[in-house]
Amino acid sequence: MSYQLSKQDKLKEILKSGKDPVYFIKNYCKISHPMQGLIPFRLYDFQEDAIRDFNDYRFNVILKARQLGISTTAAAYISWMLLFHRDKNVLVVATKLNTAANLVRKVKHIFRHLPDWMMISKITIDNRTSFELQNGSQIKASSTSGDAGRSEALTLLVVDEAAFVEGMDEMWAGLYPTLSTGGRCVALSSPNGVGNWFHKAYTEAEEGKNDFNPIKLKWGVHPDRDQEWFEKETRNMSRREIAQELECNFNQSGEGVLHPSDMENVQRGLSEPKYKAGIDRNFWIWEEYQEGIEYLLAADVARGDGKDYSVFHIWRLDTFEQVAEYQGKPSLGDFATMTFDASKEYGFCLTVVENNSLGIAVLEKLIDREHPNLYYSIKGTHEYVNEVEAQQRSNSIVGFSTTPKTRPLIIAKLEEFVRNKLIKINSSRTYNEMTTFIWHNGRPEAQRSYNDDLIMALAISCWVRDTALVVNKRELEYKKAMLASISVSSTTFDSKIPGMHGYKKNNDMFRKPAKNPQREYAALLKG
Repeated sequence: MSYQLSKQDKLKEILKSGKDPVYFIKNYCKISHPMQGLIPFRLYDFQEDAIRDFNDYRFNVILKARQLGISTTAAAYISWMLLFHRDKNVLVVATKLNTAANLVRKVKHIFRHLPDWMMISKITIDNRTSFELQNGSQIKASSTSGDAGRSEALTLLVVDEAAFVEGMDEMWAGLYPTLSTGGRCVALSSPNGVGNWFHKAYTEAEEGKNDFNPIKLKWGVHPDRDQEWFEKETRNMSRREIAQELECNFNQSGEGVLHPSDMENVQRGLSEPKYKAGIDRNFWIWEEYQEGIEYLLAADVARGDGKDYSVFHIWRLDTFEQVAEYQGKPSLGDFATMTFDASKEYGFCLTVVENNSLGIAVLEKLIDREHPNLYYSIKGTHEYVNEVEAQQRSNSIVGFSTTPKTRPLIIAKLEEFVRNKLIKINSSRTYNEMTTFIWHNGRPEAQRSYNDDLIMALAISCWVRDTALVVNKRELEYKKAMLASISVSSTTFDSKIPGMHGYKKNNDMFRKPAKNPQREYAALLKG
């Protein structure tokens, strides 16, 4: 007890506490327990290890389950830093100011219940979201929308619930320079899907690709929790809630459009391309053209703001396996040339281009080059028609129209294909976009700072194969049956007119596959 200590003993305790944050916290810090009230902060082993890591490493990233007391542990460490060191500047950041301010209040609470003789530096300035000590050390709370701390050197930056901070990449870029003089950072959070700053920081830390020390704290690290506790706790929780709240599982914790188990199936099927062609080597090829096989090319054209890509996929229609893919940022003219050449390499396969503002420009270039197999549809219906029929109708439109009405339909078709294993995706680029394709305010879209160009071309591919082409094939079979039931007519047909009976493809236009595919594909896309 403090009243039993002599002045000399108190001095020894102060010196000992100042050297060891764990000793200080275990012996002098008190916290509020929801059932027991004010109690000494008896650190669990995992909390003690975290304190040691805070002191040993400049940068720590903590992937944690809920209700492990890590925020309180951080508050206790901050208390030690402020009390026993001069001129320290601590900034606490969270999505909401109140969340950040709550951690500041925990620090104040610890100070209020220290023995008077241990409080060697008094609070001189006390505000709701900040306070300052006589020794010049201070702490501030800020929301991520604010600019606090960006103009001053920080001793310690604490980012609470970092996975839920929108624009964390930009915020980190702005705050990182404030740590350049030796400042430290503790970023802590439960998982919130993949692709965000916290996910990247933690996974790269595990791989040794950044300066962060990774700390993973799943529900089982708490000594009072066992399997019986887990089963009782999760009885009424969803799979996503369990992953996020307890298991520290990134893949199953987010609001991904595609189910994690389906994504695991996709991941197992990925493979390296046989060739990487084109001047930028961004045209990936898994299978060259095979005589007698029908293919489909689906393209999505970049908006033109430099943030997204122009892409296309090529699929085998019999197995619906991905055989080729392009992703890059060429000019519209070069991309039109690439699309034309790639379609030609695969027997002038049906070519579907999203007819957004810049997509129309690409389509016009393909039409100028007399591409013989472009996708047309009846405006407002997505009912596929061939070019001959399209030219005879006033309500036909070239290309594929993605609208607020059709977007959910094609995404639903994509989800159906992936869930039922009706598609074989080979590309890691496509898979990576699928992992960051989430529900945001009820709309399926790429997570902030990521792209969905390959996803949209993929969704269009699924829709066209399962609707337009199936319907078209059914109608063709019906027409063949009708013609077969009619006696042979004496009418003559011009075999040179596309769509007429007896029409044959021009050998110059529909050339055979290259004898040396590797060399031919390397020359492809040169424009």
